[in-house]
Amino acid sequence: MDFSNKMVLITGASSGIGEAFARAFAAKGCSLILVARRSDRLHALAGELGVPCEVLPADLSKEDEVLRVAEIAKDQNVDVLINCAGFGLLGAETDIALTDELQMIDLNVRALHILTKKFLPQLTAKGSGAILNVASSAGLLPAGPYLNTYYATKAYVASFTQGLAEELSEQGSNVYVGALCPGPVMTGFTKAARGSEWDKGISAEECVTYALKKMAKGKRVIIPGGSIRAGIFFSRFLPRKTIAKFLAKFQKKKVIEKAE
Repeated sequence: MDFSNKMVLITGASSGIGEAFARAFAAKGCSLILVARRSDRLHALAGELGVPCEVLPADLSKEDEVLRVAEIAKDQNVDVLINCAGFGLLGAETDIALTDELQMIDLNVRALHILTKKFLPQLTAKGSGAILNVASSAGLLPAGPYLNTYYATKAYVASFTQGLAEELSEQGSNVYVGALCPGPVMTGFTKAARGSEWDKGISAEECVTYALKKMAKGKRVIIPGGSIRAGIFFSRFLPRKTIAKFLAKFQKKKVIEKAE
């Protein structure tokens, strides 16, 4: 799969992994459609990239905004869709507001699902293209106490994407669909989700470089970082309750740190 000179739509493009994808695709001569809430950051990024960019500020936690983006972009012959927008919230279930969790579900799940459904027919009709849904290594684990809703949304993304990839394979489609499942990546997202930059993660640039390499090879589930890949592999041999207990202890400590 050659990503040069394509039309690429990236959500969550104003920072972190989304911004790193924008820079990586710009380096390949791609034209970009950049979507995120922060208009000022999108325009600043577009001004740096040196390739044609359309800036679409939108709050994708709102369905009408998701549909508006899809409608605007539907005639622009999108070749690659990078569903990167998302966020997480750390805390005990009893302490997190329902409205905040529903917003997370709307952004992490509904927006991604809608955009995938809107652009998939275009890609299958022309017999080429790619959709990368940014999940998380969290989505490959059985549970995530103190990040319950986040883990659940990413499990949805990982499962939905793998199922769709198999369907396309059985249909003989040349359209690529994959799930990017990183562990800790040093972005503003880490701070928003957990309250501090406590994780020793890879950079967003490392994550994206690895993702593009594996996308080109048709890898369905992409896990950047050797230690995270090893952890996910060995987790298969542990009882689900054991994993949940370990994660609860690990993440509860971060809840306490965040409160201090």
